[in-house]
Amino acid sequence: MEIGKSDNNTDIFTDIAGGNRLLRDSLARIQHIWQKHANRRTAVLLVILTLLISATYLWLIRAPENFPTNVLINIPEGETLQEISQELQNKGVVRSAVATGAIAKLYGVGKSIRYGDYLFKEPLNALDVVQRLGAGAFGLEPVTVRIREGATVSKIAGLLESKMLKFDKNKFIEIAGKYEGYLFPDTYYFLPNATEEQIVAAMTDNFYKHYAKIEDKAKELGYSTHQIVTLASILELEASKFEDRRKIAGVMYNRLERDMPLQVDVSFVYIMDKGSADVTLKDLKYDSPYNTYVYKGLPPGPIGSPSMESLQAVVDPVESDWLFYLADKRGVTHYSKTYKEHLRKKRWYIDKNK
Repeated sequence: MEIGKSDNNTDIFTDIAGGNRLLRDSLARIQHIWQKHANRRTAVLLVILTLLISATYLWLIRAPENFPTNVLINIPEGETLQEISQELQNKGVVRSAVATGAIAKLYGVGKSIRYGDYLFKEPLNALDVVQRLGAGAFGLEPVTVRIREGATVSKIAGLLESKMLKFDKNKFIEIAGKYEGYLFPDTYYFLPNATEEQIVAAMTDNFYKHYAKIEDKAKELGYSTHQIVTLASILELEASKFEDRRKIAGVMYNRLERDMPLQVDVSFVYIMDKGSADVTLKDLKYDSPYNTYVYKGLPPGPIGSPSMESLQAVVDPVESDWLFYLADKRGVTHYSKTYKEHLRKKRWYIDKNK
């Protein structure tokens, strides 16, 4: 019995030993297989990871197809990150408000976004957009605007509308209407988000800085600033040469002192957008306070923005006995003391060359 029992125990130990060898062999085989296919598994994982990242970028981070380039995007002050992210999605700046909010938090700019107007000149992904908002990189560069001499408020409004990104033409005309003639012609550099009030303020401030140079002379003449600017606006369109403007200024003062109508055709440019060559006899009778054929004295206000040269000509007129003048086809201005002399020069320099 003891011998038989001993034999049974030996068999059990033998089985256990054999099982251990089998387990070790199996583990070794599994390890061999794992190692053998490790590169393949890594490749599969990398492919899956790449697909996930690509899908995330394509659907959540990549710039939208309708990204608003060269359009001012306003971030209102006081909005939460969630509201800002949703607003950016609504305006087509980002694809996903949720993803944008998460990126902002990840970058640590969720609570430090700078408010204001942003300008994107090219499409940006959500990562770049968030960085711009966090850094306050508004992307605003000054817009160059050249206001021509003699331009009216209406003409200036049309020019600004074509240049500025945040501009209301009708609002500008409403604000600037009372400053006709005082929007100084010059080259300006406005930020694209400048308001209509800021633009008017800049142009009128520029006018008074220049007008200060002739103010003392203007007072000596006994004319108000408004009268000086009105007369200068007429000179601006009547002649292009400084000396001619000085001579014409003298003629106008002579007519004003004699209570004669100024009879200048350039006022019709302001009244009905007609040049001298287009004005008809019927137009000369048009009832408007700016019609200097019908009403004596100066018009009620400027007919455009005069240059500094025209303002200087008004306060430094050439004294003479002339009461009439006309410009021939070559742009040469001829002056006369009497109406008879004026008609003779008209026949010689104008009618003869028609």
